Amino acid sequence: MSPFKEPLVIIGGGQSGLAAAHSALAVGLRPVVLHAGTEPAGSWPDYYDSLTLFSPARYSSLPGLALGGDPDRYPHRDGVVAYLRRYARVLDAEIHTRTRVVAVHGRADGGYLVRTAAGDELSAAGVIAATGSFGNPHLPSMLGQAEYAGDLRHVAHYHRPQAYAGKRVVVVGAGNSAVQVAYELATHARTTLATREPVRLLPQRIRGHDLHHWLHVTGADRLPRTVVTRLVRRAAVLDTGRYRDALASGALCRREMFTAFTSDGVLWRDGTAEKVDAVIFATGYRPDLDYLTPLGVGRNAPRQVGGVSTTHAGLAYLGLEFQRSFSSNTLRGVGRDAAHVMAAVVAHVHGRRVSRRWWPR
Repeated sequence: MSPFKEPLVIIGGGQSGLAAAHSALAVGLRPVVLHAGTEPAGSWPDYYDSLTLFSPARYSSLPGLALGGDPDRYPHRDGVVAYLRRYARVLDAEIHTRTRVVAVHGRADGGYLVRTAAGDELSAAGVIAATGSFGNPHLPSMLGQAEYAGDLRHVAHYHRPQAYAGKRVVVVGAGNSAVQVAYELATHARTTLATREPVRLLPQRIRGHDLHHWLHVTGADRLPRTVVTRLVRRAAVLDTGRYRDALASGALCRREMFTAFTSDGVLWRDGTAEKVDAVIFATGYRPDLDYLTPLGVGRNAPRQVGGVSTTHAGLAYLGLEFQRSFSSNTLRGVGRDAAHVMAAVVAHVHGRRVSRRWWPR
């Protein structure tokens, strides 16, 4: 039982928030998870239907509970959702769903006041911002985009290829999601993958083992961002060979990124205008941290080192891309990051030992 009357408030109930709760319990803190969604499964239920993990199950678990089943399988979206539900059930943590945090304020005594959309106020000994980035998809702004009358969306709002049957579709991006979505769309629609550079493919299996086996045994999965960014200059797509074959055969067409939108399509770099029914941007996400605005924290680039805030003691982040390593915002890496940031948070909390009423009656 935690000796602290105020809880550690964890904002976000997905993989990052659940990993944070596990780590908080391990160091004797009392975590309270506030999640805007209807269940503690993060953004996973909203991903596109065919999504599968790029890492095998044996490397894709949170601390304390294995995914189970065949360790060499690549879990489907629905399997991950079921796993997160199970993980939340076995955690001895207080989890509030349908509880959207709208603001976090600092207090003079070093604690925090967390406000929800329902008007409740919660006093906290520390705060973990674990909302990740899915709620803030990055949609680039291009010439003519406002006048385009077709279906324009981010891949965060794409679900299945059948809705595009018989249509002309352009998918923008050179990462795993872009290629996976374009590949499956190509069997239902006339699809082009638009990228600024040729797609870089990495073999999924090397010498009989999945790539993640080698990342694990060599320690490359834990290399710090400064090292990884020197070694990896641009995004790469894991491939069993099907994407390579599809691109080589023309079953999946790749073209250099278009330069502008027209009212009913796009303008390609060679000056050709083409009518396009839909454009799907798979152009990544940015941190979703609007609720930290009262603290003066930047929404897209919070000041932190390894997830520990450099501006506010007792504030930490989880689920940021490359927070500490290549695997930081993944199921296989967020647990390590949670343990790392918790050391700083517990030191802050131990230095305060305040006793306050923390949830309004």
